[in-house]
Amino acid sequence: MSEIEVRSLMQDADRVAPAPPASVLAGGMSATPANARRNLVLRLVRSFATVASTRLRPEAIAASWRDAVEEETAFGHGLVFVPVLLAAGVLTWLSLPYDVGLVKLALLLCVFGMAALLFSIRMRALRAPMIAAGLFTAGMMLAAIETSRIDTIVLDGPVTTNLRGKVFSREKNDRDHWRYGILIEQTTKPMLRRAPLKAMVLSRSPHAPLAIGATIEGRARLSPPSGPALPGLNDFAFDSYFRQIGAVGYFYGAPRSPPADSAAAASDRSPWMRMAEHLAAKRETVGERIRTVIGGDTGALAAALVTAEERAIGRDTVEMLRQAGLAHVLAISGLNMVLAAGTFLIGARTVLSAVPGLAQRAAIKKIAAAGALTMVFLYILISGGAVSAVRAWIMISIMLVAVFFDRMSISLRNIALAAIVIIVMTPSAVAGPGFQMSFAATLALVAGYARWRERAGGGEQPTLDRWWGRRLVAGFVIGVVVTSLIGGLATAVYSAAYFQRLPAYGLLANILAAPLISIVIMPFGLFAMLLMPFGLEQYPLTVMAWGLDGMLVIARFVTSLDGEFLTGRIGPLAFLLIAFGGIMLCVLRTWLAGIGALLLFSGLACLVFEDRQLPAVLVSEDGRLVGLVTDAAIATNRDRPSDFLFSQWQRALAVENHVAPMPVQAVAADGLYPEMKPPAGKAAARTVDAGTASSVREDLTSTLNRASLDVFSCRDKAWCGARTRSGWTVVIVDDLSLFEVLCDQADLLIAPGSFNERTCPSGQARILSGRLLRLAGAVEIFAEPVSGDQRSKMRFKTSFTSLQRPWERHRAYDWRSDGFVDGSPSL
Repeated sequence: MSEIEVRSLMQDADRVAPAPPASVLAGGMSATPANARRNLVLRLVRSFATVASTRLRPEAIAASWRDAVEEETAFGHGLVFVPVLLAAGVLTWLSLPYDVGLVKLALLLCVFGMAALLFSIRMRALRAPMIAAGLFTAGMMLAAIETSRIDTIVLDGPVTTNLRGKVFSREKNDRDHWRYGILIEQTTKPMLRRAPLKAMVLSRSPHAPLAIGATIEGRARLSPPSGPALPGLNDFAFDSYFRQIGAVGYFYGAPRSPPADSAAAASDRSPWMRMAEHLAAKRETVGERIRTVIGGDTGALAAALVTAEERAIGRDTVEMLRQAGLAHVLAISGLNMVLAAGTFLIGARTVLSAVPGLAQRAAIKKIAAAGALTMVFLYILISGGAVSAVRAWIMISIMLVAVFFDRMSISLRNIALAAIVIIVMTPSAVAGPGFQMSFAATLALVAGYARWRERAGGGEQPTLDRWWGRRLVAGFVIGVVVTSLIGGLATAVYSAAYFQRLPAYGLLANILAAPLISIVIMPFGLFAMLLMPFGLEQYPLTVMAWGLDGMLVIARFVTSLDGEFLTGRIGPLAFLLIAFGGIMLCVLRTWLAGIGALLLFSGLACLVFEDRQLPAVLVSEDGRLVGLVTDAAIATNRDRPSDFLFSQWQRALAVENHVAPMPVQAVAADGLYPEMKPPAGKAAARTVDAGTASSVREDLTSTLNRASLDVFSCRDKAWCGARTRSGWTVVIVDDLSLFEVLCDQADLLIAPGSFNERTCPSGQARILSGRLLRLAGAVEIFAEPVSGDQRSKMRFKTSFTSLQRPWERHRAYDWRSDGFVDGSPSL
């Protein structure tokens, strides 16, 4: 509290509680120091009560609210909330279990629009809520329009077929394998009834790479894009749907291009396809020249910063950068675009200002901005147009265009305009972590810059004295530290929500690497691109490689500190409170920003007190990987589980250790477990006689009696079994002929290869068949305690509760009837 406020309160206290008469003081109250302090406290309490009763009256609160809203409106902050409301509508529509039709949304938008017009004449206080509701509805409508416009066909299940189509993209990974994007034209043996429009297919066999636009054909194994690894995690089928990718897979052998088709290929291509081919060829040429000059992972990193070809980088290097908190450098996003545009802008302006008299005759700042605008446009073309790159390009372009009109280039309004453009063009991008993290970091940095500018605006301007060099270095260091800190804090909740991990020393890594990135890597990368047409790129690329090697040394050092922190999944309520509270805290400037702080701290409190109960059993969406979870480890039925899947389990549950299955030590009797495959041409599995069935049950029971709890024991190609601390017996049947034999021995029976309705005669076991898992997706099973000595009750949590959304609908397709199964997956 300031001195002026204290004096004011004291004056109010004197008016509210006047001093007692002298007779009273003389009669019984001595003016001791204790009494004086007590009188002072009483006066302050009364004055505070008076002020509070005055300010907390409904009329005073309403007036304060109106003043704050008017002040925020005067600052133009209403525009900043437009993309927030649009994005909220998009996310709401995408998260619903069913579609809301365009007609309903259009009518609702008309209602809110007319209500806003009516309330602009009377009851103006309701106008803002009606506008907000209209923007929210408009966001839902944009998502519905994009979904209906794309209408991607997603493959319903794994299939092997002959594939023929046109190559629309290609890229090489770190193992020199080519990954083709194929526009499917024909499938044979079998012919797919619901053939997807596009597929991403990997070729591991050595071959001459096929050009973009060429016809490609070969025998391929295709599968639908993966669903969530666990309920609530990223659904890759959702991302693929909006990229119009309906299948992923690999070729058997090397793909080929028909010779007769090569001559006619050029005439069949559209102008857009030919332009895409030309850009792709230029992109590959640039990437290859960079990798030729530098080589190794350093060269792959340099090429990724220019062409966005990340697959050529070694997996260990990518993981090291992620653990160090430097993985954001790989994606062509705001940082890369700002550094490239800023380097060009400053360089061009410096060169132009050196021309005598030019600065007086022309606006060299605008000329430099035009050059930077052209440069970032060429950058987005050569980078392949990735979503993050397009996002950054739109934002930088708006900021550069603002220079032409002498407007402030770095402002919250420009961020809002860029977000609105992206939401209108690609509403589904709002659901991705790239969009959210990019705008959260940019919003926090711009808001922090605005606060600093306001504080520094009234101060003295720096002068060129003998200490100016130290001040320059100190300002740079402070700027790097503050920028890294603000960016890290702004994106922390998104990193925890989408990736379930935070680099403990990410701030240190970014502080150490920032000078290399901003002074060496990106500027010399830009110089290399400008000199490449003249064949002089080797010299700046060499300097760029020194910077990248230094960044890798920093990443290696930070990773050696072993500071990665697994957060596990965070609840949706905590995420929404922290995210929206952070937005309000950055945007608002009046006391209303306190609401944002309150929401943010409420979200943090939810993180602290939310229920973090671990599931007892995990089942993948195909049923072939099963995990038993404890606080210390996850025990699976595979010696080497899929890293793609298992690493998501580890991060989501914040459990790092893995326990491999124990092989059964006892030797099975001869003929007890013959070859699993049925005779050729027969679909039915072999039958098991009563004696063999009894021996198999005894083998399973004796094995589980000897095994440890929560650890699988496996009989190769027959079954895996375990007993859990919850008292359940979990059995995985690899040989379907043992289904009826073992189902009475289990509380939970998992049959990945069963796609027919099958039940256990005794009804004791809960059955997860391949067909049910296809509908429900990955499953978590929780142990719910019951009274008495009874075993814990199973509570199932599935990845999908409804299959009505377009990116989920393929799971309900039945190829036998050529239709969709009705009903929702339930356990």
